[in-house]
Amino acid sequence: MTGRNANIYFPEKTYNKLKQTVGDKISRFVSEAVEEKLQRAEQDQKERLKQQLVKGYQAIAKSQKRRSEDKVWDEVTKDGLE
Repeated sequence: MTGRNANIYFPEKTYNKLKQTVGDKISRFVSEAVEEKLQRAEQDQKERLKQQLVKGYQAIAKSQKRRSEDKVWDEVTKDGLE
């Protein structure tokens, strides 16, 4: 696996908890945790985009419905039924 090194600062208390929990595999643990967090952020972004698209489609549908109703009213009023 190719990768890059990064220096990360942990408060002493956090580092001790990590060391106690995962031993010498801190780098792997942190890498997996970051990957999980990135996946959640990506899912959240996709969900927000989906919600925006739904709102957009609903607005378009509402607008089209209004235009359709306007056409009906225009036709009715042209027939002298005002």
